[in-house]
Amino acid sequence: MTVMAEHTSQMSVDEFETIASAAPETVTLEFIDGRIGVKPVTDGDHNSIVSWLAKRCMQTRPDLDLYQTQGLRVDAYRQSRARPDAVLAPEAHFAGHGEWAEPDGALMVVEVTSYDSDTDQRDRHEKPAAYGQAGIPVYLLIDRDACTVTVHSRPDRRVGGYRDIRLTDFGETAVLPDPVGIELDTEILKNYVR
Repeated sequence: MTVMAEHTSQMSVDEFETIASAAPETVTLEFIDGRIGVKPVTDGDHNSIVSWLAKRCMQTRPDLDLYQTQGLRVDAYRQSRARPDAVLAPEAHFAGHGEWAEPDGALMVVEVTSYDSDTDQRDRHEKPAAYGQAGIPVYLLIDRDACTVTVHSRPDRRVGGYRDIRLTDFGETAVLPDPVGIELDTEILKNYVR
């Protein structure tokens, strides 16, 4: 993978999209910070967390949809292509869009950590920088390693990342600020960690 990452730093977005479209269904590729990466296959606990979040969002904000694995063009960040675990947007917002949609209209992106060696760099550093620079209002990181929920808000489009970062332990209430406007009781998340 190291050789591949070094070689692909000069890969164009068009080349990446060609490779990604030909990848088998068991492989999910992303292009972040000029590097191609393989997103790990999710496990049952990971999927249960995303399902739980979808239900909370539907109950509180029926005007919104939580799209799973919608690809986003986060071009401001070195022409990246990210595939978050979920994207919260107005109902039917991504209808008619292709595999890689513009992030305009996305209110929140969600990542749930996987138990792999790249999670720290990918989910805790690269993705907040990319999503913030793309102007996505909220980045929600559900961190199964640390048993925390981190809410990033107030994106900084100029330098990337977010100005506000709030950390909540599993079992406490996490507040997703406007434009999301949802409170999450995270007690159930304790059931989905190793």
